[in-house]
Amino acid sequence: MSGIQSLSRGLIILDWVATAERSVSITEVAQKLQIDKSSASRLVKTLVQHDYLQPERGSRRFVLGKRMYQISWQLLNRMPVREKAKPYLYQLVRATGECSHTAVYSEGKALMIDDVEAEASLRVVGGIGRRLPLHCTAVGKSLLAFSHLPLPALLEAKTPRTITNSSDLKAHLAQICDQGYALDDEEHEPGVRCLAAPVYDVMGNVIASIGISGPTVRVTDDRIEGLAQQVKHAAAALSAELGNVALPEALAGD
Repeated sequence: MSGIQSLSRGLIILDWVATAERSVSITEVAQKLQIDKSSASRLVKTLVQHDYLQPERGSRRFVLGKRMYQISWQLLNRMPVREKAKPYLYQLVRATGECSHTAVYSEGKALMIDDVEAEASLRVVGGIGRRLPLHCTAVGKSLLAFSHLPLPALLEAKTPRTITNSSDLKAHLAQICDQGYALDDEEHEPGVRCLAAPVYDVMGNVIASIGISGPTVRVTDDRIEGLAQQVKHAAAALSAELGNVALPEALAGD
């Protein structure tokens, strides 16, 4: 196996483990790369030695290692939108009392690149680095609706409230565009509601989504409209700071 071939296969393994959202075994690596198990074992061993992979506790399977998380953190810190969005996340927490977060589109998912926790004892913790489905999260639906991305091939039901029909989802996304924000009404996690709005760059492209998450006992029906306005105004202000001066009327709000 040549050095270039080994490097290529190592990168394939890392990309696969990162997107699989589960641990992998030597046998699965061999099947994925269509190579023998001894070659797969050597590749995995090398990645483990350099902390790109690590053994899963109590099994013979492997997950991403600390070096991958270090690299991911460095990349996140270099994202201009992450740094620019931070003050608006704090502003949202102060204004709403709920946790706030920023997400970007990444390989068919909404990637959480930053969050700010609220002080309430009962709160929804985001999790930087989480990859969330597009069709049933507020940040994901915001990215889908305003970026006009293709619908995910699989609309997996996360809760009984998840939209799993493509026609229904298309109609829902059209409604999101009309109102200027997306609502996750217990569609991803029971007992949790989230709202999000898109962030535009100077060219008018959607580059991120910012929003809030909270328990349904606080994010009640009578608060939705007010919270939505807070999220929309924060997204509009951040977009303006990034150079966008012609926001859609629905997003700009009153």
